[in-house]
Amino acid sequence: MEFGWSADEVAHRERIRSVLNRMLPDDWEEIALHGPGSDAQTDFSYDFCSALADEGLLIPNWPSAFGGSDEGVWRQFIMAEEVWSAGEPRGPQYMNINWIGPVLMRFGTADQQDRYLPPIREGRAIWCQGFSEPSAGSDLASLRTTATPVEGGYRVSGAKVWTSYAGRADTCFLLARVPAVEGAATGKTAIVILLTDMKSAGIQVKSIPSLIGDGDIHEVFFDDVFVPEANRLGAEGQAWEIITFALQNERVGIPRYEFSRRILDRAVGRLKADGRWADPVVQDRAGRALMLCEAARMLVYRIVDARARDLPPDAYGAVARWAVVLADNGVNDFLTEFLPEGLLGEDPVQQAHHQRAIAAGVASGAAEIQLNLIARRWLELPGEGGRR
Repeated sequence: MEFGWSADEVAHRERIRSVLNRMLPDDWEEIALHGPGSDAQTDFSYDFCSALADEGLLIPNWPSAFGGSDEGVWRQFIMAEEVWSAGEPRGPQYMNINWIGPVLMRFGTADQQDRYLPPIREGRAIWCQGFSEPSAGSDLASLRTTATPVEGGYRVSGAKVWTSYAGRADTCFLLARVPAVEGAATGKTAIVILLTDMKSAGIQVKSIPSLIGDGDIHEVFFDDVFVPEANRLGAEGQAWEIITFALQNERVGIPRYEFSRRILDRAVGRLKADGRWADPVVQDRAGRALMLCEAARMLVYRIVDARARDLPPDAYGAVARWAVVLADNGVNDFLTEFLPEGLLGEDPVQQAHHQRAIAAGVASGAAEIQLNLIARRWLELPGEGGRR
């Protein structure tokens, strides 16, 4: 793997920075503090993502057949690093680029692609993912929301929780289970993916107050909600394959380490200005935090490199995801110990990082789930009863 950037990639990064400098308002740090799911950041994302689309920067990695420029995954990831470092002005729409669009391009029908991809590439679509449940959490195979087959589609009943962006979402990428009947599929093969209109009758959304930002997480209740069969993504029995592909993109699609590195550099500059940098303990802790950021970067780059070469997912995905959690929390611990005043209202960027560090160990699958995956797939430790 080549760890350097080409002259063209460096120029691409500089162009993105120029666009950010031009487009972000003077009060952007205050807007970003509210979180990607807040009304303020969601509203801003429509203008920002539309402008990126006009600049040809929103989906450069998409195939030209779907409106992109065939520029590959590294171009998209350079964009992700720069906008995440700036506080993610794409708001909840980052998810569209990370994995919603790629999943639809790979597994969607022509009609689904014609319906859902144009709003994404124009910067005017908000999605949410109906994964976790009150009794299932990150164990997706245990979900209980049911999708009962009826004439023309499914009737969905159940509840989802910790659902990011549901309050403003147009469509839910919903996982549900077809009730067991004699001779039918069971377990993971009984799960279906339904692209569900959030304005459908029978859907109720309740915001959950949280420390990670305004409007970021919700409960969503489905009471006999009809979803047309045409909105099922993939064939029956194919859902787990699609979920695996989606999660591989989602779990390393947010370069959290980039924001952590930015706030770490900012903190070191402040400590130097205040005369507190000479302390060897401060320097040692900063070095450890920096090491965590760069380790996470290299592990994530390995995943992106594999995607660029169209290699199948491997055990490194969980390793990289765990490394990102360690980096976020390592920097957050450093800031809390040596610059606690930043969390008391003096620095909105530090406050925003603190919020995102809390979310890092939960979003895209809890950290404990990643550790279990590492134990089984990387370390090959035995499971229950000595079974692998």
